Amino acid sequence: MKNFTVPTREQVAPANQTIFDNLHKALGFVPNLYATIGYSDNGLGRYLAYQNAKSSLSNKEKEAVNLIVSEVNNCLYCKSAHTLIGKMNGFTDEQLLDIRRGKATDAKLNALVKLAAGITKNRGRADAELVDDFYAQGYTNENLVDLILQVSDKTAMNYLHNLTQIPVDFPLAPVVEAEAVLN
Repeated sequence: MKNFTVPTREQVAPANQTIFDNLHKALGFVPNLYATIGYSDNGLGRYLAYQNAKSSLSNKEKEAVNLIVSEVNNCLYCKSAHTLIGKMNGFTDEQLLDIRRGKATDAKLNALVKLAAGITKNRGRADAELVDDFYAQGYTNENLVDLILQVSDKTAMNYLHNLTQIPVDFPLAPVVEAEAVLN
């Protein structure tokens, strides 16, 4: 299999160089996964627009989805990045581990996490009881569509890292028991 390296600023298209500069200004560095998307002349801008689009889900809800999807897809890069971002959005270490185990103490967030895990594990299909609980917790059709879009966003990045295995440039996420999520 090809050994992927993270492209430098000089190795990407001029439009991506501008995006690299903006990411560096905003974050202090260009995350390796974003840089890897830079191999595509149009992919990085397209992806960032998709990722940063408005959603009916809060940032905290999006991070919970990002974490459980990354756990189900076993993407170390995204688990690590979203553990850090989850902390920035107010989750405690224990809450982050619980989400990665497929549960949350808050009933509404728990319904979201369980449905996101079900959608991911079953490739877009989920048990009717998970969908019913999602709606019973106050979520709407708009939230369901936005949940699916969030799952698709994170699945794409999980697949990119799982295939390329580029270096993780975030503090590594702690290990959780695999059987807790996969059952």
